[in-house]
Amino acid sequence: MAPRFSGRNAVAACALALALTGGAVVIGGSDGGGPGAAPTAVAPATPLQGLGTGGLDQGVRALQAHLRVQPRDFGAWATLGTAYVEQARTQGDPSRYAEAEQALARSLKLHPDANDAALAGRAALAAARHDFRGALRDARAALAVNPYGERALSTRIDALVELGRYGEAARAADEADARRPGVPVFTRFSYVRELRGDVTGARQVLERALDGVSAPGDVAYVATSLGQLAWRQGDFEGAAARCGQALRADAGYVPALECRARARAGRGDPAGAIRDLRDVVARYPLPGPLVELGELYESRGDLAPAREQYGLVGAWIKLARANGVDVDLDTALAAADHGDRAAALRAARAEWQRRHTVHTADALAWALHAHGRDGEALPYARFATSTGFKEAAFFYHRGVVARGAERAEWLGRALRLNPGFSPVGAEKARALLRGAS
Repeated sequence: MAPRFSGRNAVAACALALALTGGAVVIGGSDGGGPGAAPTAVAPATPLQGLGTGGLDQGVRALQAHLRVQPRDFGAWATLGTAYVEQARTQGDPSRYAEAEQALARSLKLHPDANDAALAGRAALAAARHDFRGALRDARAALAVNPYGERALSTRIDALVELGRYGEAARAADEADARRPGVPVFTRFSYVRELRGDVTGARQVLERALDGVSAPGDVAYVATSLGQLAWRQGDFEGAAARCGQALRADAGYVPALECRARARAGRGDPAGAIRDLRDVVARYPLPGPLVELGELYESRGDLAPAREQYGLVGAWIKLARANGVDVDLDTALAAADHGDRAAALRAARAEWQRRHTVHTADALAWALHAHGRDGEALPYARFATSTGFKEAAFFYHRGVVARGAERAEWLGRALRLNPGFSPVGAEKARALLRGAS
C-alpha cells in the first residue's frame, strides 16, 4: 500500500523522526496510542517533538530537572532514556547508551506492566547498539501494548531491514503507514522502496513528506534524506541543494553537513568537502565520515592526516564496543581498506553469521578481496547487488572481484551511477577500466 498523504497525514507528519533511533521522542508514558489515548504519566513542560540539534539537549535538561522533582514519573524516565539514545547517535558518543539503559530500566521498574514507551525506548537502544533481534523483540512487545506506537512501528521496520528480512520490512512499513502515518514512517517506507530499486518511488515519498512539515527538525531530517538519496544517484547538485535546505532549517544538523561535504567532493571541491568533514568529525566522530575524510586527504597525497583519521576509526570502535555496541560491520568496512585485514575478515564473517543483508554481504565480499580471495568473494558481491538497490560502492566491489565482461559491466555501472562514490575507489575503478580496454 502506498503512503496516504491526507490532511490527517500532514498533521501526523509534524512529529520528528529522531533519525534511526525509532521515531519522535514524545513526553508522557505513551507515544500516542490510538484515538483518545490518555497520557499515563505527568508530563514535564518542555516537549521534544520536532526539535533541532540544540533543542534536544535543552529538552534533556528539562527532563532531568523534572525527574529531580518527580522521580517516580515512569513516562518521563522512558522519554529521557530514548532521548539519551538520540544524543548518543547525533553526537557520536556511545557512552550515552549506558545512561539510556539505566533510565529505561528505571521506567520499567516503576511501571513494569503495559509500559509501551519504555519497551519502545529499549527497542531503539537495542537498534542503536546493532542488536537487531533484541530491537525486533522489544518493538513487538511495545506494539502488543500499543499497536499505534510510532517509535515501535518505526524500530520494527529498522530491525527487519537490518536483519535482511526485506519482504517483512515492506509489510511492516505498509502496516505502519496504515496505523500511524508521519515522518518516521514515511522515511522508512522510502528506504524500503530504495532497497528494492524503486528510487523514483522513494524520492516521491520523501518529497511529499517534506511538503507536509514545517518544524525545523522535521525539515532538516527529511531534506537530508532527500539529499542523501540524490547523492547516491550521483546528483551532486540536487544533494547540495537539499542538504543546504536542511542546514538552513537547522544549522547544527550534522548529517546534513556530512551530506553537503559529499556533494562538494562530487562537484570537484575537495577543499570545501574537507572543511565540512573536519567540522563533522569534530562533533560526530563515526567511522563513515572519518574514512571519507581520510580518503579525501589520501586522494590529494596528504598521507599523514589520512592515517590520523583511519586511526581514529579504531579508537571509536573500541569505545563503542566498551558501551555494548556490535561494531563488526564498522570494523569490516573500515579495516578492509585502512586497517587490520585479518580483523576485517573475522568481523565480516561474524556479522554475516548474525544477519544476511546486502550490506553485510558487501562487507564480507570486500574483506575476502582484501585477502586475495576474489573467487570466494564473488557470490557475496552478487548477493549485495541482488535486490536492485542502487549503491555505487556495491557495484564497484562486484566489479573488482569479478573478471572479464562482468568486471567491466559493474565498474562502468558504478561510475555511471555515482562518479564520486569514493575519493579513492572511483579513481581505482577508472584505472581498472582503462586497463581492461
